[in-house]
Amino acid sequence: MNRYLLPLSVLGTVAGGAVLLRDYVAGGSCPSKATIPGKTVIVTGANTGIGKQTALELAKRGGNVILACRDMEKCEAAAKDIRRETLNHHVNARHLDLASLKSVREFAAKIIEEEEHVHILVNNAAVMRCPHWTTEDGFEMQFGVNHLGHFLLTNLLLDKLKASAPSRVINLSSLAHVAGHIDFEDLNWEKRKYDTKAAYCQSKLAVLLFTKELSRRLQGTGVTANALHPGVARTELGRHTGMHSSAFSSFTLGPIFWLLVKSPQLAAQPSAYLAVAEELEGVSGKYFDGLKEKAPAPEAEDEEVARRLWAESARLVGLEMSRGSSVRGQPLPE
Repeated sequence: MNRYLLPLSVLGTVAGGAVLLRDYVAGGSCPSKATIPGKTVIVTGANTGIGKQTALELAKRGGNVILACRDMEKCEAAAKDIRRETLNHHVNARHLDLASLKSVREFAAKIIEEEEHVHILVNNAAVMRCPHWTTEDGFEMQFGVNHLGHFLLTNLLLDKLKASAPSRVINLSSLAHVAGHIDFEDLNWEKRKYDTKAAYCQSKLAVLLFTKELSRRLQGTGVTANALHPGVARTELGRHTGMHSSAFSSFTLGPIFWLLVKSPQLAAQPSAYLAVAEELEGVSGKYFDGLKEKAPAPEAEDEEVARRLWAESARLVGLEMSRGSSVRGQPLPE
């Protein structure tokens, strides 16, 4: 019997060390214990994955949480789950389809009418490496949902966010932005052969540029804007990548995925941190890789590209540019 003790002990040590290494690589829990009783929070794409876990975390902390989702059946189910787990009854589902500018406007109008405040906006929803689909308004799907939909939503809610200050906008980008490039001649992939990976990277770079310019425009208002890379998580977001479709890739890459891929609960911690941490009060225009601030790719810090993208995005979604630094959430005249 004793001859098995040493191998078992070694095995246990290796397994324990592997788990600790995985937790270290994946990043830890939100270090802030701050609560947000009575604060109104909107989380887009909150019916599953990182969004649902973010909503759950903020509901635990006392927030009045609004889940903004396209699929209302899943959204209502997620809200019910969160209410049951947190015993916070201020968790509600609202319809929002970021692939439809009409839906975005309707959602924002309802929020403005029904909610006294909006303290935290988490622009979480995304599509990743889908086929060459277009939105209801004819935009390339990844650029349309990941960037333009959230760009319009945020602008329409800016007055409410300013009136609720101090308030925060948290935009989910991705490490993939480093491979992105903003092609102003063909933002919607109408002239080039479609490359779903490059389109995703462009959309996530656009999120960072939007965050940078938004932060600049919000100086002195009490509203901050930051972006983050949550890490690679086991969610439905990667359903179009084919990453796990073959037995070979599952077998060969399985150990690597196990080490590097986060659970949705862990991947939601950076969003929660940026939403509640008292030490981040007043911090704006930054990029966080997990829980740590990090310099993004050089193009993501190009102020001229950020301003140009803002102007083009405003034109595409029909926002009227004012002479100052603000944007009025009105459609352009026909």
